[in-house]
Amino acid sequence: MRYAVLRSVGNQSAPDSAGLRAGLRRTAHLGLVGATMLLGGASSQARPTVLLPEIGTAAEHGQPARPVAAWTQFCERMPNECTVDLTEPAFVRLDAATWRTVTSVNRRVNARIRPVTDMAHWGVVDRWDYPDDGFGDCEDMQLLKRRMLVERHLPRRALLMTVVIDEIGEGHAVLMVRTDRGDLILDNKTNAVLPWQRTGYSFVKREGQDGQAWVSLNNGTSPVTTANR
Repeated sequence: MRYAVLRSVGNQSAPDSAGLRAGLRRTAHLGLVGATMLLGGASSQARPTVLLPEIGTAAEHGQPARPVAAWTQFCERMPNECTVDLTEPAFVRLDAATWRTVTSVNRRVNARIRPVTDMAHWGVVDRWDYPDDGFGDCEDMQLLKRRMLVERHLPRRALLMTVVIDEIGEGHAVLMVRTDRGDLILDNKTNAVLPWQRTGYSFVKREGQDGQAWVSLNNGTSPVTTANR
């Protein structure tokens, strides 16, 4: 481009150095503006569109249910983690930023925590605890996701520990996030955050939102433990 400018100026009958310098400055400025516009357009085109999950349904709850014994023991050790704040929203408004946060936390915990049974980890059949040493089973991973989402300003009242029967007929713990687009499930068995009805699980019970009592779901038969990696 500079060669073309010089050639054009050189063909004039009475060139002067001041005019040449001004022409070069104008050309450089226009080139910079053009490059900036091109880069800006490429950047905006490359920005991915966040697709929210399909609008689902809420998992209907029934009568009060007895929580898993290991949850009761967890609450005795960490009572603040089990307190229900009735001033918090019962549902999360699921916008693009919140959806990114939920899916990111699910992936990060699944990748970070190495699965191990409670017997191998703690020497007991079932213990609910935070996997701060990098090891844990299903409920430990969901507890960590719950804590991380609370740290990112999601209401804990809408983040519910949930007991299901999984695809092999064993007790399993997942985290239910109640949203205005339906109840979504965070699971250590998959990085996909799914509507509850698409998980293939039989839902048994979950934390209540109006107190420390749990509630039953779909009249499922409750497992004694969730000792499942």
